[in-house]
Amino acid sequence: MTKEEVLEHLRAAKSAHIKWVQKAKLLINGVDIEEGAIPVDSTECKFGKWFYSDGQVLNGLSNNPLECMQGIEKLHFNLHDQYLKIFNIYFSQEKKAGFFAKLFGFKRKEITKTEHELAETYYKEMEEISRQLLDEINRLERRLIAIPEEKIAQLV
Repeated sequence: MTKEEVLEHLRAAKSAHIKWVQKAKLLINGVDIEEGAIPVDSTECKFGKWFYSDGQVLNGLSNNPLECMQGIEKLHFNLHDQYLKIFNIYFSQEKKAGFFAKLFGFKRKEITKTEHELAETYYKEMEEISRQLLDEINRLERRLIAIPEEKIAQLV
């Protein structure tokens, strides 16, 4: 992969993250969002898929300390943990008999004003985590821009 391709993948992952956060906001604003449209699992969203595949190559960059990737991972986990709180407010598990129904049987529920206010509070915290995550992603992007093409070619 070329340096430009690595940067394109990083930017696409960053864009996917921003869209994921926006979908959570739409959910809180009353837009009908299916529960699967905003993955709860940090490895299932587009950013997580990038991070745990192509993104892992970036651990080998000399000007990208391991703490950078660990920081991104921690913030990403925290973001999904925060979203899980929102998810649990808006979706209830169906009481069906089968194992898979129990595993995947979530439906959107009617929420109270208090629950909505709580979801908004969780979202504000989620926005702050997202801002911190985007700051770290931007630092990573600047590091990539500063690295010669040859060093990136050695990694991928």
